[in-house]
This record gives sequence, structure tokens and C-alpha cells, in this order.
Amino acid sequence: MKTKPNSLNIGKLMLVVISLVFQQSRAQTEYLYQIGKKDSIYSKILNENRDIYIQLPDSYKSDSQEKYPVIFILDGDVLMPTLVNTHDYYSGGFMPEMVIVGISNSENRTRDLTPSKITTKYGMPFYEENGEAVNFLKFIETELIPYVEQHYPVTNYRTLIGHSYGGLFTIFTLINKPELFANYVSIDPSLDWDDQMVLKQAEKVFKEKSFEGKALYVSLSGQLHMQNQEVTIDNVMEDTSDYTLFARSNIMLSRIIEESPENNLSFKWQFYPNDLHGTIPQPSIKDGMISLFTWFQMENTDKFNAPDTPKDELKNMIEFRANKLENHFGYSVPPFPEDLLNGLGYMNIDMHQLDKSKLYFELAIKYYPKSANAYDSMADYYLATNNKKKALQMLALAYQLSGNTYYKERMQKLKIN
Repeated sequence: MKTKPNSLNIGKLMLVVISLVFQQSRAQTEYLYQIGKKDSIYSKILNENRDIYIQLPDSYKSDSQEKYPVIFILDGDVLMPTLVNTHDYYSGGFMPEMVIVGISNSENRTRDLTPSKITTKYGMPFYEENGEAVNFLKFIETELIPYVEQHYPVTNYRTLIGHSYGGLFTIFTLINKPELFANYVSIDPSLDWDDQMVLKQAEKVFKEKSFEGKALYVSLSGQLHMQNQEVTIDNVMEDTSDYTLFARSNIMLSRIIEESPENNLSFKWQFYPNDLHGTIPQPSIKDGMISLFTWFQMENTDKFNAPDTPKDELKNMIEFRANKLENHFGYSVPPFPEDLLNGLGYMNIDMHQLDKSKLYFELAIKYYPKSANAYDSMADYYLATNNKKKALQMLALAYQLSGNTYYKERMQKLKIN
């Protein structure tokens, strides 16, 4: 049964609006923190089983038809905990709730994530199997994505995250199959691979193709030269040794993109001077995801708190956000969570601003038409305006949608009183 917000609940609600973070408690288990349900898929392309790990949003309900954007993260068995933790803290206000798919690369990692075959690396023999990124990308496109879409509540709005060789693969995917993902996070990518093969391809592609609607975040760690600390971000491009080729390739990519604004790619590059190649995934995942979804953050939240904001202005702000989200996602989504619209409605009842209360409850019904709770809240608005007939109609609709006897009992009490 729903609990109507009291003054304390309203205070908490507004803290949520201000901080832009909406979180729900995880179900209690014997573990303090447990993530990633293991699944697997047999790949005909790779001729092997591939483990994946699935994390559903906290708001997910098995009886709901709601679908979510989806993140695919390479090396998921290693990096997924960081992504899940970031998503838990920032989803709702800084980024949408999303399904997270961790792809295991614990086996055949170099083979799958590198785009060309080499036998030597920096003058030394290289014996690891490599150069099968084309096949791995085909596996993701034709087997993994369809499998995830068939078995989990996801939309076609996708993000890809990769580190090191995974970062190389992320850039390779953006260049060769940009339509597969909307967003790309490439963390300290190994763009030095095979004499900068992908970098050279990027130089041509970013000058010729449009990447309208795509976003890329690239990071670089502070390990610019493995043997010389005097090499800094200010002079690294002057060095011509193999020891700086990794860092120079990364910087060169950023310059290629920035010097070709006609490609319309939304791009951010970030340097982490105090991080190593092994530690940079943690800050990059947080900063990268926030950067990619800057457009998702709410506007003018102070105006929702202010009693003197006109109703029409509030309505326009909500409709603006709805249109903005639809333009980015490519499909219609509610501009605010139902609980937020619901709480704002009750807050305005308490403030005796009933016209605003009605607005929020009407919008809750508009964006969540199958929610019995939305109609029940509207019933409370009509009771606050002494319109028992309309309140009974709303409760009847709530009962019709849910079959929950709570609404039937409310109707009976109203008819008696």
C-alpha cells in the first residue's frame, strides 16, 4: 500500500530534487554488496561459450513492461563492480537508470579486442593470438545484442565501455559500426597497436563521416613515459621514442577529432596525471558516464521548490524536458520518475497550491497511464477540493487497473461518509 508523504517525507523528497540522485535500497541478503547475475551465450561466430553478467536497475519489476537503456562493458568480470557502483550513486539525476551487461574477456582477450594481426611488438616477438576484433564485433552485433534484447528489458539506446585493449576496441567499433552504440567510453586505449593502425583509420574517418548523435569520452593516464619522469603532458609530443607512443597516440586522436568539428561528434578528452594504467578505469567510468549524460540532468530544480513559480512555467519546463529526452533517446520517456511527480503533487496540496498539485498528478497519469497509484493520488487531489464524485471515479480507475482491494475499500468508505 502506498504511504502518503508527510512533512518529513516532503523534506526528504526535496533533498532528492536538489541533489538529483534517486536511489532505492537493495534487497537485503547475507552479502553486504552483490552484483551481476551470471549468464552465458554460445557464439557460433567465436565457436565458444561467452560469459556475461547482468545487473538490472533497482526499480525493475518483473511484471512491468518498462525497458531501459543498456550499457555493455568489456572486461565486465573486472570492471563491472565499478560501473554498478557509479550507476547506483548517480542514476536518476545524472544519468538514466540502465541495464548493465558485463562481457567477460578473461579468455582470448587479446585475440578478440585487437583489430589486426601482429607477430612483433616494439621489436620483440609477440606470440599471443590476436587480430580478431572483426569477429568479436560481429559476435556483439549479431549474437550478443539480439540475445540481450530478447531476454532482458532493454531499449536500443546503448553505451559501450572499454579499457586498454578494450578502449582500442571501443574506438574501432565507433569507426566501423557507429550505429551500434550511442555512446562510447574509451579508457586509456591502446592506440599504439600495430603502428597506430586504428589511429590512422580514425584520421580519415573523422574527416569524412558525420557522427551526429554519437558521443565519445577518452581518458589518458599519467604514465606518459615508463622510464623518464621528466616527460610531462606539456612535452610528451616532442618525444619520438617507443616509450611514449602509447600516450602520443591517445593525444593525437583527441587532436584529430577536435580539428574536424564537421564530424559532429560530441567529444570529451580527459587527462589523469595521478593515475596509472591500472587505476584509471575507476575515475574514468565515473567522469565518462556523467559527461556522456550531461544532457540528462534536470534543469531549474530550484523553481520546483519555489512556491512563487507559476504553474504554466512548471508545465513548460516539464514538457521541455520530455522533448529533450525523446530527442536524445529516440523514443518517448517520462521526464520525471512517478514518485517525484507524485511527491510534488502532495507537497503542493500541503502548500495549498491545488492548481499545481493537479498539474503534477495529471502529468503522472499522462506519463504513467497504467499506474493505479497515479489515479489514487488524483483522487486525493479531488478530495482536497471536496469533489467526492471525481475522487470515486479516480479510485474506480485505480481498482480497474490493479484489482487491488485497497482502492475498493477506499471507495466504500467514501460512499458511506
